[in-house]
Amino acid sequence: MSVGQRVSSDRQLARLLQIGVVLEEVVEARAAHHFETLPPEERNELHEDVRELLSEAREESAEHRERLESLIDELNAKTIPFEEIETLVGEQYAQTAPDDFDGVLYDQLHGEETAYKFYDDLIVAIESSDATFALDRERLLETLTAIREEEAEGVEEVAELMGDGE
Repeated sequence: MSVGQRVSSDRQLARLLQIGVVLEEVVEARAAHHFETLPPEERNELHEDVRELLSEAREESAEHRERLESLIDELNAKTIPFEEIETLVGEQYAQTAPDDFDGVLYDQLHGEETAYKFYDDLIVAIESSDATFALDRERLLETLTAIREEEAEGVEEVAELMGDGE
């Protein structure tokens, strides 16, 4: 997912932040869906660390969405409601059983890595821009950097759990 070379307007910034919200919504919905669609016996057999990781991923994505939506509100733009994204993700998953994936952890790792790369690219694009935004640039970059670092931590946690299973 490439953000481009620079962010040149509030409108473009709002759209990119909205992409971040959608990305977080998808990660949150997928984490919830993975857990909820497992048969009860498999859910109980899941290692406590994996259950905790999925729960934390949902909470973290919800927090990231709120932080991004706050920035978007300041730009007077609208976000896509979580329920709409959750429904779309649910429709996609309705066609595929969880065991059709390389695994819950692999899917979570992919989501965390995708989010990290998106925020990294967005930060570079904003830093490369000389545009003036309606948002305070320093606060915008601090928020995005904090989210990016939390995504990096998520990547490390998932990779560590994947390593423990070998």
